Amino acid sequence: MAVDLGPGGTFDGMLELARAKGRRRCVVACGEDCATIEALAEAGREGIAGGVLFGDEERISTIAASLKVEPGQFEIHHVPEPRAAVDAAVHDVAANGDFLMKGQVDTATFLKGVLAETSGLRDERILSHVAYLELPSYHKALAITDGGINAELDLKRKIDIVRNAVELSHFLGNARPKVALLSAVERIKLNMAETLDWAIITRMGEQGEFGDAVIEGPLAVDVALSAEAARIKRVASDVAGDVDILVVPSMATGNVLAKGLQYLGGARACGLVVGARKPIVMLSRADSSATKLYSMAMGNLVSWK
Repeated sequence: MAVDLGPGGTFDGMLELARAKGRRRCVVACGEDCATIEALAEAGREGIAGGVLFGDEERISTIAASLKVEPGQFEIHHVPEPRAAVDAAVHDVAANGDFLMKGQVDTATFLKGVLAETSGLRDERILSHVAYLELPSYHKALAITDGGINAELDLKRKIDIVRNAVELSHFLGNARPKVALLSAVERIKLNMAETLDWAIITRMGEQGEFGDAVIEGPLAVDVALSAEAARIKRVASDVAGDVDILVVPSMATGNVLAKGLQYLGGARACGLVVGARKPIVMLSRADSSATKLYSMAMGNLVSWK
């Protein structure tokens, strides 16, 4: 059942809905992380999530005590080796949890556990990461995908990335999301492979392959974000200046764009891996407790899907 984040898909609306939905079981791989423990404590107070932490129990308890957080409020499993902690958390969430969260572990190690054939989380579709941002300079929430998982992109992967993002947007209450397929240019160029793929996906969108959505590409990011830029460049677009989802041509582009908007643009942010059997919160280890709390709220909501 879809949810409705309200006008613009605000983060305040997301927190309010997660509170209303009720507490979910958040399973953390490698929970020895200050920001994660702080966010879990807040999520507990807000009634959004209860924490199940796999990792070094002594370090988790020490960090919690330093934050004046009672470690007894969490379910802690002592698995000190990072890959083993990831595997244990993945199997726990597949069997008993509502959503998985990456803690103090590098992304490569975390994804090896998530993507393993025996994880219980894999589905037929590829997994992709969606960064969801609320910017002071933009009139509604903005999704960026995929900046976290798929380093090698072919047409099939790009199709799945678009489908994952559109389905997430539908679930969050956007009945007809506007999607920009990003490139450096607005024209198809034979020496720029993504422009050919974007043209195919645009045509698929016109034929209804992604459900109710407006999909355009290739588009440069200035056109996607500004109707005035589109006017000056003489690009006819129904997406320009009102885009909901930016689909990037490479993982590095998405990662740089999302983090740049956080650190330089003052964006509030959360991040979720979609396409798995259970939602997966995957963030940078440097992200703040607020970003992790917003991501838990997103995990809460999508876990009811």
